[in-house]
Amino acid sequence: MAIEPDQLDRSGPELAAMLKQLRKQAGLSGARLAARCTMSQSKISRIEGNRLRPSLVDVEQILNGLGASRAIAAEVMAMARIAQTEWQDRKALHRKGLDKKQLELAGLEATTTDFRYFLLSMATGLLATPDYIRESLVHAPPTQQTKAIGLKLQRQSVLLDHSKHFTFLLTEQAVRYPLVSPDAMAMQIDRLASLALQANIRIGVLPVHVKFSNAPLSTFTVYDDRLATIETDLGAAIFRDPKDVRSLLGRFTDYERHALFDDDARQLLTECSWSFRR
Repeated sequence: MAIEPDQLDRSGPELAAMLKQLRKQAGLSGARLAARCTMSQSKISRIEGNRLRPSLVDVEQILNGLGASRAIAAEVMAMARIAQTEWQDRKALHRKGLDKKQLELAGLEATTTDFRYFLLSMATGLLATPDYIRESLVHAPPTQQTKAIGLKLQRQSVLLDHSKHFTFLLTEQAVRYPLVSPDAMAMQIDRLASLALQANIRIGVLPVHVKFSNAPLSTFTVYDDRLATIETDLGAAIFRDPKDVRSLLGRFTDYERHALFDDDARQLLTECSWSFRR
């Protein structure tokens, strides 16, 4: 199902209003519905007031409690899936403050054990040198850049936590993308090769000549099996629906089969690094 960003903005309030309307049509009070669903009345009230994002299990329980028809249940569950997806507009993030986004990511990283990154066109901040990070933020408001760079560098300390496991898949194009000067690019690629030696980090490279997908590609990250993000130049979509997360995990596993790891990856990275030094 194609999901437009404006759908994501509307889906939460629309789902809340639809659940409230269905309850009223069924002639049930919030208390009676709560009893049928083994939920608290306050939870029903927060869901209907769009103050709590219901899980898919919550919505299914409510629909069962309402005795909704199969057609209505299918419509509501489709809307609930969209409501489980959040759109973060890049311009809005800049207005909110890049430092707040970095703190949100640090909090997510603190509660995650298994990380999977597919990097289509550039290295991610956890893998980046200061020069690379600085250039990646060149279009951000100047007043936010210094603080955001510092927070991005602080977040890299999570890589030293050996209770956490990281797999980074980069296309060869992402490795070679000349974001900074040739000398700085060589240092950036050397950093990738160095991190690939760390026990809790796997870095794979998908060579440019390898066909590993028939579908259009996007950069994405999966945090454990509970949340995933897909990034574009316009912003990021956040997925919480287990079906969506499993779909991206499956895609990641497919890509992984085509990637070079260990000595093969380091050899390719060394060749890329020397190509910039020459």
